[in-house]
Amino acid sequence: MGKKVKVSDLVSQFQLEILSGEDGLKRSITLDDLSRPGLEMAGYFDYYPKERVQILGRTEITFMDTLTSQERIDRVERLFDDETPCFIITRGLDAPAELLEQSNQRQIPVLRSNTATTIFLSRITNFLERKLAPSATIHGVLVDVYGVGMLITGGSGIGKSETALELVKRSHRLVADDAVEIRQTSDGQLHGTAPELIRHLLEIRGLGIINVMTLFGAGAVRNNKRISMVIKLENWQADKQYDRLGLDEETTRIIDTDVPIVTVPVRPGRNLAVIIEVAAMNFRLKRMGYNAALQFTNKLTETIAEDADDFD
Repeated sequence: MGKKVKVSDLVSQFQLEILSGEDGLKRSITLDDLSRPGLEMAGYFDYYPKERVQILGRTEITFMDTLTSQERIDRVERLFDDETPCFIITRGLDAPAELLEQSNQRQIPVLRSNTATTIFLSRITNFLERKLAPSATIHGVLVDVYGVGMLITGGSGIGKSETALELVKRSHRLVADDAVEIRQTSDGQLHGTAPELIRHLLEIRGLGIINVMTLFGAGAVRNNKRISMVIKLENWQADKQYDRLGLDEETTRIIDTDVPIVTVPVRPGRNLAVIIEVAAMNFRLKRMGYNAALQFTNKLTETIAEDADDFD
C-alpha cells in the first residue's frame, strides 16, 4: 500500500480554514499532483482527475459566478466524487453556496487559504512530494564530501563510522550514521537524512556515542543531502580481482534509482578517508567530462599502435 497523507495534515501544515465537510478531514491523499478544474467548470469532464486535491483560485471562482444557478448545481455535483480528497479555495475568496452545500452532503471538505494561488500551489506540491515520496532506510553512513553525497555501506564493524569521523576531522560534513532514511523525488533523485533520534550523533566502538555538532561545530553536520555515490567497504580478499583502472562504472539500485557504486577493500594501512575524498573529486571530474581511466586507456592504445607501426 502506498503512502497517504490525511486532509487534516494539510489543515495543520498550512493553517487552512475549514469551511464545510469537517467530518471528511480523515480522507486520504495518495497523489502529489494537484488539479485546477477549469475545464470541468465549463462542463468538460472526460479527463477529470477526481482523485487529486482540487484547487479553486480566482479564475475558477469568478467563472462559476458567470454560470446559471442550475449550471452551478450540475457542475458542483459532478466535481464531488467519492475519490476526491478535498477542495481548497485560495486568496481568501468566498465559497459558492452550492459548493458548501454539496460538501456537507458528501462529507468532502472545502478549505480556504489566504495565500495567492501560484504560491500556494508551489508550497503544497513540495509538501506532498516530500510526504508521499517512495522511501527506504539503509544501514550505512552518509557524508557530504566536497559537495558530493557519499553513502558508505558495508558489514558491521568494517569501519564506516570511524571513516566518517576522519572525514569530519578533514572538514567534511556528517549527515547520518548507522541508519540513513532515503526518499526518492519525482525526478529520480535520492535524498538522505538521519532519523530525528540519532541526528548529528556518531557511534565509535570503544568510545561510545559522540555529538558531532557539539564537538566540531555546526559546520560539521547537515540535515540532508542528495546521494550521488555509494562507497561499499569490504574486507580485503586476496583471491578477488579488484578494479584497478576504474573503466567499468558499476551501479546499485536504491528504491527505483541506479547510483554509481565503488567497492573499496579494507585492510590495515589503507587510509579510507583519503580514498573516499579522491573518489568524490574523481566523481566531480567525470561529471565535468574528464575521465582519467579512459584517457589513460586511449593513450595506452595509441602507444601500442605506434610501437606496432615502428616494428613493421
